[in-house]
Amino acid sequence: MNWTSFDLTMENHIAHIQFNRPKELNTFNLAVWREFPAAINTINDNKDMRVIVVSSTGKHFTAGMDLSVFASFEKSADEEFARQNANFMGLVKTLQQTFSVLTQSKLPVIAAIQGGCIGAGLDLITACDMRYASQDAFFTLHEINIAMMADVGTMPRLQHVVPAGIAREMAFTGDALKADRAQQVGMLNGVFDTYEDLITGVMKVAAKIAAKSPMAIWSSKEMMNYADNHTIDDTLDRVAVWQAGMFSASDVKTAIRAQQQKQIPSFENLASEKKLPK
Repeated sequence: MNWTSFDLTMENHIAHIQFNRPKELNTFNLAVWREFPAAINTINDNKDMRVIVVSSTGKHFTAGMDLSVFASFEKSADEEFARQNANFMGLVKTLQQTFSVLTQSKLPVIAAIQGGCIGAGLDLITACDMRYASQDAFFTLHEINIAMMADVGTMPRLQHVVPAGIAREMAFTGDALKADRAQQVGMLNGVFDTYEDLITGVMKVAAKIAAKSPMAIWSSKEMMNYADNHTIDDTLDRVAVWQAGMFSASDVKTAIRAQQQKQIPSFENLASEKKLPK
């Protein structure tokens, strides 16, 4: 496909989505909401891919929702009131799914953030598995500043990323959380001095993940996602059942043999998902 709001490269087992509208501060226009989930599906369908990196260009990661998208929120006066609201709810759910595809993907997702990560940017990065930033990065739950509740994904996810008190501070004040404090409270896995160092460092992390067993990485992500919404006992049961079906003795032998021989192991890709015929 011809992506208009970002560039997508897929090589060396790493899929890299890079927003490419720096003059518009990489705001999320209508094309982003249409194209981003389609790009993730394209990546998921490529069994050679093992990790996803999401980055941006220019001064800011993103200034959030593009103003043009808000026009989609206008309710039609031609429809009955309850049906207007039902359509609006459907729109919100569509927007939510744009970034939920990241948590639903079998692949780990890493965000590389520079400058401002505002509003919908938080919706995106909180759906990622890992987050790194440059020193100039800052994070703003901006919706409260325009008299609305964040509704695309930040509300349920932010409190899994930072302590609840910090999440509520961001939600109630709309103040920016700067990179140093973001790392202190656990939002960021690491902070780099410059944008160039950020991209280089994140791609090194991605390469390290891509060298691991895809089955073991998928299993680990699946179980940690499950643990987010279940008790420890429920998750232990789930782990046992999953491991009984997904444990790859072949990958374990490959990894141990490579360690003994001081070599880099080579693992098979994940199997392609079966789809209904068109």
